[in-house]
Amino acid sequence: MTAPLLGGALIGLAAAWLMAANGRIAGISGILGGLLPPFAPDRAWRVAFIAGLLLGPLLVAAVTDVRPAIGAPTATVPVAILAGLLVGLGTGLGAGCTSGHGVCGLARLSPRSLAATATFMAVAVLIALVRRHVL
Repeated sequence: MTAPLLGGALIGLAAAWLMAANGRIAGISGILGGLLPPFAPDRAWRVAFIAGLLLGPLLVAAVTDVRPAIGAPTATVPVAILAGLLVGLGTGLGAGCTSGHGVCGLARLSPRSLAATATFMAVAVLIALVRRHVL
């Protein structure tokens, strides 16, 4: 089993487990948003989920020969901050993020998630084409 296949399977397992255990969608923007003021009352599982996202790859790298494919930064700090703010704005406008809509929503056959996923994928393709061929 390759690392990407295993990673995808673990994402699916984590999303299914969170839904079964807590009745919650594994949307990262919503999980992280509950850790910001005003705080959600169910902070413990949110902290554990985010910690797992951050520590999981480090644990895999420590016990296997699989190394994260992280290269040199491709954007300046101001551009990265602007991009993060735009992603945050998009998750607010779209009432969710790629994990919430693209992983969990599509798995539940949600029409709203299908529309949201199609929209952000189309915009991502358009931005990549403009960046590569126009700028």
